[in-house]
Amino acid sequence: MKKLCLDRNQVFSGELILVNKDNPIREIIPYENICQIDKDSKVYLNKNVDYILKELLFEIGSTDEIAYVSGYRTLEEQIEIYNNSLNENGEDFTNKYVALPGHSEHQTGFAIDLAKNNGDIDFIRPDFPNEGIYKEFREKAPAFGFIERYIKEKERVTGISAEPWHFRYVGFPHSKIITDKNMVLEEYIEFIKDFKYGKKSLIVKDKNLNIEISYICFESEKNLISIPDNSPYVISGNNVDGYILTLWRS
Repeated sequence: MKKLCLDRNQVFSGELILVNKDNPIREIIPYENICQIDKDSKVYLNKNVDYILKELLFEIGSTDEIAYVSGYRTLEEQIEIYNNSLNENGEDFTNKYVALPGHSEHQTGFAIDLAKNNGDIDFIRPDFPNEGIYKEFREKAPAFGFIERYIKEKERVTGISAEPWHFRYVGFPHSKIITDKNMVLEEYIEFIKDFKYGKKSLIVKDKNLNIEISYICFESEKNLISIPDNSPYVISGNNVDGYILTLWRS
């Protein structure tokens, strides 16, 4: 077994951070982790998310049917988008579809807005229908670690109207659990707290592997945990009060 020391800053970083009106971005996203999706667009993403997104698009055979609309944004860009929407669309519309600066998933590099590439794309509310290749993308997204972030009937939980064009990378198997249980990320962050590290784990079977997921509550400036040797793992903060450990065992 190897020992890991988790500090407070790690609560606020990782693929599972919850960013919403109550939980702002607290860590500056390292720009070296961000890349331009392609030379023809001005859309940027986290490098790992960019790679996996392109694998998903290749899997469904997409060429130019799906367009990139918006990915990573700086704080300054989010301020400009928010203020422009206030001026053009009013406060009610803006509060439904545009996150407050400092509270936008787009500032993490883990979120992407996509559209049907029809040549006339609405930046705030792009068209991403539930048919054809767009439906196939939506159906296969969880296997690649993506969730449709803002869904109907969950507006009171997320504080954002349904956005069928907005996808968020959270990693597998979290994406599958969230989708299968018809959850949003806010609900999943609370759900996973029932599986406390050292007591019981949520077990997900994937082929010949057992994936163990557990929650670690932030209790002090230094939190020690043990990881089995030769077991791949990922630790992400939840941006609220702790960490989520994902461990793969053969």
